[in-house]
Amino acid sequence: MSHYKRIADLSVTIESVARRRHVADTTSGFERTTTEYRLSGDGVVGRGEDVTYETADHDALAGTDPIDLEGEWTIDELSDRLDETDLFHGNPPENEPARNYRRWAVESAALDLALRQREETLGDRLGVDPDPVRFVVSTRLGDPPSTDRVEELLARNADLEFKLDPTPEWPQSAFEALRETDAVRVLDLKGWYEGTEVDVEPDPELYRDVFAAFPAAVVEDSAFTPATSALVEPQADRLSFDYPIDGVESLESLPVEPGWCNVKPSRFGTLESLFETIAYCEREGIRMYGGGQFELASGRTAIQTLAALCYPDGPNDVAPRAFNDPDAEPPYPKSPLRPSDDAVGFEF
Repeated sequence: MSHYKRIADLSVTIESVARRRHVADTTSGFERTTTEYRLSGDGVVGRGEDVTYETADHDALAGTDPIDLEGEWTIDELSDRLDETDLFHGNPPENEPARNYRRWAVESAALDLALRQREETLGDRLGVDPDPVRFVVSTRLGDPPSTDRVEELLARNADLEFKLDPTPEWPQSAFEALRETDAVRVLDLKGWYEGTEVDVEPDPELYRDVFAAFPAAVVEDSAFTPATSALVEPQADRLSFDYPIDGVESLESLPVEPGWCNVKPSRFGTLESLFETIAYCEREGIRMYGGGQFELASGRTAIQTLAALCYPDGPNDVAPRAFNDPDAEPPYPKSPLRPSDDAVGFEF
């Protein structure tokens, strides 16, 4: 039985819907805003986090009533209801992917509530025991680029691993210093992003340096252009994709058959699409790891839980929030993250 079929008929009682806003600075130099949906019923609360990046989309919720989902549902019935629900209350999001982000918040909150009402975990429901989760620390080298933060973190914990975002501004010395650490597991070229602050123009020289300096690392979101395709295509087995992946069809339409997939559940919108894509990757031999989006609340726990159940040994970009908090002080959590004996709901 597929993972989704194991939860589709799970019943949930919703008595009220509320929202909670979260705001925090990040180590990447921007202020993060998210909205947590809180569904209550039978004396417990299920939570799911809307990771929409545009603060204006969270601001637009002010003065709007929470969505009406009161009643008895199965997870599948609730998802059908959300097909007909405007989660943006007549104010379209600034960017279309935000519709999936908010849909994920509500569906994951419903799943969390349904499990808590039975005092079960997602692992219990799926019949899967969670494993310790290997994680990488995602960070940028700053402007001008410097390997200082990587070196400082390694000085405190030599076993840490990293996901980094190369740019054309990286000096050759950065490539050399990072290669010597043998701690870089994923390099995100961000070649598929458009119209965001993190866009990186496809640069064949940068691509050539990345592939040569880190021959064993996963390379994420390489762009396919006339100038880069000849460099990228032979690397298919270690290519991964994140930004364009929102379901099985998006994986099937890639220019190559990738060796890896970065699973960011909010990009899929629905639980059904998420679990269909995980099953597809398992069938096709595509290795997986979890991706993070600067979650500030329950969303971080959810991506760690999925990693523990579905791809615990991947280079998971699901590090505890302390690594994204500029005010956090060591000691920092160590990898792997261990399952808890007290977990319930969408926890592990």
